[in-house]
Amino acid sequence: MKLKTKKKERVGVLKVRCPRIVLLLSLALFACSDATERKDDAKKSTPVVAIERPEFNEDSAYSFVEKQVSFGPRVPNTKAHKAAGKYLTNKLKQYGFNVIEQPAKVKAYNRSTLSITNIIGEYLPDLKNRILLFAHWDSRHLADHDSIDADLPILGANDGGSGVAVLLEIARQIQIAQPTIGLDIVFFDGEDYGQPSNVGQYSSMDSWCLGSQYWSNNPHRPNYRANFGILLDMVGAKNAYFTKEAYSRKYAPHVLEKVWSIAAVLGHQNHFVFNESEHVGVDDHVYVNKIRGIPSIDIIQYDPNTKAFAPHWHTHQDNMEVIDKHTLAAVGETVLATVLQEAKLLQ
Repeated sequence: MKLKTKKKERVGVLKVRCPRIVLLLSLALFACSDATERKDDAKKSTPVVAIERPEFNEDSAYSFVEKQVSFGPRVPNTKAHKAAGKYLTNKLKQYGFNVIEQPAKVKAYNRSTLSITNIIGEYLPDLKNRILLFAHWDSRHLADHDSIDADLPILGANDGGSGVAVLLEIARQIQIAQPTIGLDIVFFDGEDYGQPSNVGQYSSMDSWCLGSQYWSNNPHRPNYRANFGILLDMVGAKNAYFTKEAYSRKYAPHVLEKVWSIAAVLGHQNHFVFNESEHVGVDDHVYVNKIRGIPSIDIIQYDPNTKAFAPHWHTHQDNMEVIDKHTLAAVGETVLATVLQEAKLLQ
């Protein structure tokens, strides 16, 4: 992840069934009318959609982060990277997903050739209506925001590990719930091998997100489409704030409203804050939006005090000590509930 230094909506009533409690989120609907129409005729409502709080095991998600970190830094062209990729492929297969590995040779900013592999897990691949969930599984090849050992790779527990872990637990729960909707979980590679700002003359933001750029131009299935996409990046730290970032607002505002509203109903508004930010320079969803044309949002941590990412970003402090189970659960429940709600709406 590289850091960069009104039409009214139709929303209904969301009912959430939780253990011992039922929550209601009432959202107003107002339709625009002609000057000749009565004002009372402009007000309408949509059907009530029941959303059950999904099963999401935070301990399981935490263990998935732990397992990835145990391999060491997951940098392309290393043994740790290869071992971690094999693990992720096997876990998706274990949960009943059809797995496609997409290897590629890409050029890094330093002119080295990277062997990367995008890992795609398909659930009900024959269905037309699909949701795309994605995260990057590689970790940063250097700690360019650290004052110690800045030239050494980082573990990437939060930046890389957390998003993948949440998606693995979602895959596990999908196998249990068996919703009738197509779902693709993609682990993009080579996201974090971008050019540091202090190395040479900065050339292009496109030195980041190499795996998603490759996939967006060469999807695993010809003419691949999805109803919408959700990217998870740095979603495991304690007290993490997720704001409505700029590219998500530009390309997929309706998806933002859907996801943030569900998070609020589930009681996760302390994480999914209704603030806007301009902090993201480039992330995997940018290319999924621009090249593939799939409206996609980014759930990514933002620190309102520093107006940047978390203090451990691209440092050796990005280890298991920063991972919080409650944050993993907040994100996992929200994204899984979004998938299950979409499946119900399409029935």
